[in-house]
Amino acid sequence: MEPRESAEDYLEAILRIKEKQSYVRSVDVAKLLKVSKPSVTYATKRLRESGLIKMDDNGMLLLTNSGEKIANDIWTRHKTLAKLFKKLGVKEKQALEDACKVEHDLSSETFTAIQKFVDSIDSV
Repeated sequence: MEPRESAEDYLEAILRIKEKQSYVRSVDVAKLLKVSKPSVTYATKRLRESGLIKMDDNGMLLLTNSGEKIANDIWTRHKTLAKLFKKLGVKEKQALEDACKVEHDLSSETFTAIQKFVDSIDSV
């Protein structure tokens, strides 16, 4: 399944929250994405139907293997692009915002080239 940009944002948010505090509540996702709780409820329902997330007995959100792969890919893109923008002299806040906008639209070929470039300037 090829998730849409908003689905990718939700998956990425779930991963980021999980990395920070080990559990993910819908309210945490709403806060991070600055959306309403009903928006999260709607989105998580769609993600569950797509097999990308599930809920545990306590109502915590969990990524499935396929959901985690997508989330990791998007989060890697986000971090790599933000790093590139910061190295170009963009202030951190703007670099993070712009990375979020760009991460969804790059082809794999272009992102791979960017990733190689960022890795090469890191090793200098």
